[in-house]
Amino acid sequence: MPKKILFEGLVFDENENPVGTTYVGDEPCYVVDDAGFRRHIPSEQVDRQVLTRMQDMIAGNEELLSEQAAKMLGQDDIFTRAMIETQLKQMDQQYERIFELGIPEESRTYMGMTGFRIIIDVHGEVVDFHQPGM
Repeated sequence: MPKKILFEGLVFDENENPVGTTYVGDEPCYVVDDAGFRRHIPSEQVDRQVLTRMQDMIAGNEELLSEQAAKMLGQDDIFTRAMIETQLKQMDQQYERIFELGIPEESRTYMGMTGFRIIIDVHGEVVDFHQPGM
């Protein structure tokens, strides 16, 4: 199964221009316009940086986040909270599954509406990360 582009529509270049997406063979890529030259950057390179930043922000708050997530799901019991907390603590072990399944389009749309943005340079390095409320 080919990997997915996780943050399609949420990635911008350093000039705040939306970054395109395409596949080169089976490899998903972000396409950055570098003064007319279209640089193809493997999306996994960018997406892993973002996931790592998100995981760093979660670190130390797993208990609170799992409690709130369980309430939102209407399953506020000790077992659900423990399961969610374990998943949050082991997020890095789930990256491959995330790359296979992707992030649902509705979720990406919501993220974009709330102001979530990823800024990358022409080499695919995340230079800024806008997350609402941060």
